[in-house]
Amino acid sequence: MIRPSIAFSKTLAALVALAWLVGAPPAQAAADRETKPGKGREHDYSEALKAVVNLKVKVSPGARSAERLGTERTGSGVLIDDQGLILTIGYLVMEAREIEITTQDGKVLPGRLAGYDGDTGFGLVRAAMPVKATPVPLGDSTALKSEAQVLVISAAGSWPAMPALVADRRPFAGSWEYYVDNAIFTAPAHPAFGGAALIAEDGRLVGIGSLYVGDVLEMAERNPGGVIPGNMFVPIDDLKPILADLRTQGKRATPPRPWIGVYTGELRGRVFVTRLAPGGPAEKAGLLPGDIIVGVNGKRVGSLIDLQRRLGGLGGAGVEVPLDVLSTHGATASEDEPLIRRIRVPSIDRQRWLIEDKGL
Repeated sequence: MIRPSIAFSKTLAALVALAWLVGAPPAQAAADRETKPGKGREHDYSEALKAVVNLKVKVSPGARSAERLGTERTGSGVLIDDQGLILTIGYLVMEAREIEITTQDGKVLPGRLAGYDGDTGFGLVRAAMPVKATPVPLGDSTALKSEAQVLVISAAGSWPAMPALVADRRPFAGSWEYYVDNAIFTAPAHPAFGGAALIAEDGRLVGIGSLYVGDVLEMAERNPGGVIPGNMFVPIDDLKPILADLRTQGKRATPPRPWIGVYTGELRGRVFVTRLAPGGPAEKAGLLPGDIIVGVNGKRVGSLIDLQRRLGGLGGAGVEVPLDVLSTHGATASEDEPLIRRIRVPSIDRQRWLIEDKGL
């Protein structure tokens, strides 16, 4: 987590104050009046605004993801080709049974799940007919630096288009075996972030909204020790190597990261198991909630980022994962059974575990 420059802090404070005082600006007005940073001239984001659609998703009650994500989900997606292909965040459409697309002009279209990638977190939806909007071209997310001005466009909630600043670029690891190497963190936080489009100053798409994050930035100059919330966006450059595969096959052609079905938390340099995916590899191998993962194949683990990097470094799905585990279930060390034990977990492709709806 970085500490911003004074100029950045002042700009961010102005954006936050504006949001609280006047509420979200009307979508079209916010898009039309946005300016290119440092250029002093208007940049028209109205086409990008029209390309962001609302997604309403229904999932079968028996789906694996239903318990955590619900059977009815809503969020945004952005049109990326002229044949109705919509990019969104994967958790909205994972195991989708029914997808309803609402365009900015109020037209409702049926859609179907066209692709999902658990490694990056991207999802693709195909509209049943072309969407009457200009697709948003993919930008260069690697060129997006901290303190850059961006526009967040969402078709969900009451805050459609909102200016923001890039607060940081850093790795992100999720508790559900998810890792982004160079995630984009923005502030202030957009409340309807799921699947929202992150638009750079040139009008191109550089990220897709994923999460609300409570501590994207330290505000030491104004509030020593204080932090402010924001959003995490998945960089669009993570999509480019797999987009062709997702279009044609619905998934990546190369082996995905190894998945073992473990949910973890992090506290004071310890990574502990919070729960296990029912019927997943880790549960079958004997891992228990409360166990502390201290290493992977003899290499120390002290954070969620450490854990996900170690897992990814072992190879693709199917590789054996040697976990070094400290049990918290009354175990005591002895010569025959040391306190830290090695549990070998055969990893799988995450999508094998998900219940697939063959009707889509």
